[in-house]
Amino acid sequence: MMTEEMMKQMPHMMSQAGHMMTKPVATGAMMAATGFAAGKGLIGSALLRNPLTLLAVGAAGGIAAGFLLFKYQKEIVDGLSKATGMGKDFALHQKENLNDLMAEAQDKIEGNPPPAAPASETPAA
Repeated sequence: MMTEEMMKQMPHMMSQAGHMMTKPVATGAMMAATGFAAGKGLIGSALLRNPLTLLAVGAAGGIAAGFLLFKYQKEIVDGLSKATGMGKDFALHQKENLNDLMAEAQDKIEGNPPPAAPASETPAA
């Protein structure tokens, strides 16, 4: 049952859902939730407790996932390689920053002042 407050909030929630649908992960989650709700209403909770029904639904989901993985194999590999490359770059930058901080701390311990930054040249007018 929907209360009056829920009915008042419905347009706001629907507009937020529309904005979320621009992201692929949110779209997939929304479609999965909708499919689950529709399936639960159509099939009923009694059939979802049947092990054979669960096996059939799991097999159908596995086939669908396998087909999508096969169809978009190149895009998935490209995305994963890009993500791992970005992770490696991030780790290298963090390592450089840590080495710089350690060198500064070592200089402070030894009493050496840190090297002065080069003076920027101003263009002659």
